[in-house]
Amino acid sequence: MSFEIPESIKVWSQFVHPIIMWVLFAIAAYALYLGIKIRQTRTAQSDVKKELVKGKFNVKHYQIGSVLLALMVLGSIGGMAVTYINNGKLFVGSHLLAGLGMTGLIAVSASLSPFMQKGHDWARYTHIGLNVGLLGLFGWQAVTGIEIVQRILSKM
Repeated sequence: MSFEIPESIKVWSQFVHPIIMWVLFAIAAYALYLGIKIRQTRTAQSDVKKELVKGKFNVKHYQIGSVLLALMVLGSIGGMAVTYINNGKLFVGSHLLAGLGMTGLIAVSASLSPFMQKGHDWARYTHIGLNVGLLGLFGWQAVTGIEIVQRILSKM
């Protein structure tokens, strides 16, 4: 028994991944902002620090990071699944490879949380470095993703 996906769903499903990833790009920028606020809180003097602590930037960063991790992994898998369903294959190129790299980077970055919570600076610096690389790849993904969407639209 074979299950056939309706053509209209196949066509429009191609736009779910790009939309999700653009939302995640914005969320990643917000996570960066929160991370900077955590750093400011950690290094601030007493009066300023008291005020910054009220912002609970560490809690917000951890929560946003968790959402980002989950949605990025699911978005990556979803993008590959939709490509395979619509084309019968994956296109191995810079977009796919950078996306797989991003998925690996965010997983390793998130795995450093227990070490950062214990105050290990090496984990903080590694986390920051990985996430800077992740944002760089994310920018590349945005450019190559728009090119892919343009190719899909030109075939419609």
